[in-house]
Amino acid sequence: MTARIRADKLSKWYGNVLGLSDVTLDIEPGVTGLLGPNGAGKSTFMKLLTGQLRPSIGGVLIDGRPVWNNTALFSRFGFCPEQDAFYEDMTGWDFLYRLLRLYGGSADEAAARARRALEFVELTGDGARLIRGYSRGMRQRLKFAQAVAHDPDILVLDEPLNGLDPLSKRKIIKLIRDFKSQGKTVIVSSHVLPEIEALTRSIILIHQGKILAQGDIHYIRDLIDGHPHVVAVKCDRPRDLAARLVGEEAVVDIRFGEAGAVVLETRNRDRLYGLLPRLAVENGLDIEEITSPDDNLQAVFDYLIGK
Repeated sequence: MTARIRADKLSKWYGNVLGLSDVTLDIEPGVTGLLGPNGAGKSTFMKLLTGQLRPSIGGVLIDGRPVWNNTALFSRFGFCPEQDAFYEDMTGWDFLYRLLRLYGGSADEAAARARRALEFVELTGDGARLIRGYSRGMRQRLKFAQAVAHDPDILVLDEPLNGLDPLSKRKIIKLIRDFKSQGKTVIVSSHVLPEIEALTRSIILIHQGKILAQGDIHYIRDLIDGHPHVVAVKCDRPRDLAARLVGEEAVVDIRFGEAGAVVLETRNRDRLYGLLPRLAVENGLDIEEITSPDDNLQAVFDYLIGK
């Protein structure tokens, strides 16, 4: 399969601040996850990809054609930005309708597409409401709707799951995965590994404007699992739990944190997560909460950078 998107020595800096550094990669049709902590360069890469920023060096090609200043390509993109950019005094339906008219559709076609997009994200009942009255989750779904309303073949989604409740998140994940079967090219960014894992097996790791790795989820998992993950467990008898975990192969280090939490270091997070419920049942422990400070991936990327 020929690569749809190619970045060639792509770099961008803002004054003395480096946004992206010497990125060369191919992205094929399907869903590709762009994974990195906040400030890693994901948004800069996506804006360069969609022609919103001019590269300092290098460029982006879509089917062999340069993106920058190539307005003929722009209608092929659907872009969901991380930040809101709404006209607050418009209704959701009017916002979509006017954008679709700007794409060149007739009034009837734009009206029909606006209705379908609202149905797509389950906002039909709220289409007549002013956007200023939308909740954060509704605003996120409306951003997604405007990205797909004109049926683009390339979707660029910057943190599209932020602010969504678990049910809405699962629905959007399913919609994104469905685009793959339609032959579309989807680039979706996140700083949360499980979100990307739910979407695709093809992942790009980015940190401090540089590509650390690109490949299948199993390869990326091997890199990340080399990092000693930190897991905090709150339970009614933390010392008993710590005693039961001493000597366990999955546990590298044990200490006590705030509010009596047991803080564990592990190089096998899946094994540890499977072990904790069994220990709780066998020893009558009441586990209240299991959290991981590494969920934002910052510690993971710092670890990989230092290797």
